[in-house]
Amino acid sequence: MILSDKKILESISNGDIVIKPFDPDKLGTNSYDVHLGRFLACYDDEVLDAKKHNKITTFEIPDEGFVLLPNTLYLGVTMEYTETHNSVPFLEGKSSVGRLGIDIHATAGKGDVGFCNHWTLEISCSQKVRVYAGMPIGQLIYFMVEGDIKNYYNKKANAKYNELSDKPVESMMWKNKF
Repeated sequence: MILSDKKILESISNGDIVIKPFDPDKLGTNSYDVHLGRFLACYDDEVLDAKKHNKITTFEIPDEGFVLLPNTLYLGVTMEYTETHNSVPFLEGKSSVGRLGIDIHATAGKGDVGFCNHWTLEISCSQKVRVYAGMPIGQLIYFMVEGDIKNYYNKKANAKYNELSDKPVESMMWKNKF
């Protein structure tokens, strides 16, 4: 079941959902709009290796915006810090962003209960497009969880993305054993 605007507000008021900064004007009927943070990053190497730590270069989006290029993976970050303690957050792109040819996540649209951080975005585009810090970039939709939770993300010893960061975080696939 997807949470309605009233249920999202109720979850915020009792601390089950945290959104900072929170702006009631960004609350939709059943979602909350999130915005592109100040930082983007690109991988340093042309060939990425799933078994190695692939380094990134992070840079700030200038006031005049930044032109995204096709065939390049950019890591972005949401301006908003979020926490969810009893629901599953899903990050989806906004239709206005999609109509500019921008995809904001390749495969990682679902968060885990207990995720407490800014969201790293996997941004790609179909043609050159200028983006700006603070622009609406996506929306969070919350699904209720049925049953008790044993393994909250922020309490997992092996969780790879628990370190608080307002900058994009590179893939930590290399920490997996395979």
